[in-house]
Amino acid sequence: MLGTTELILLGGLALLVFGGKKVPEMMRGLGQGVKEFKKGMREDTNESDPNSNSQNSTNNTVCNPPSEQKEINNNEQQ
Repeated sequence: MLGTTELILLGGLALLVFGGKKVPEMMRGLGQGVKEFKKGMREDTNESDPNSNSQNSTNNTVCNPPSEQKEINNNEQQ
């Protein structure tokens, strides 16, 4: 594990290499990536859990009436 001195040294090096404006943007992107990863892991765990009370085993597709389906297909073609 990295100690305090090593973390400060790496932070200073990153600041020198990337500049003061780019480092916060990179850390924000990293945080959002970790958040999305955790969210995906939770969803995957819920889907694979057979004791879950959610309706994952049923088919949750939405069926549109034929008139709406034609409108959707026309919009996709444009």
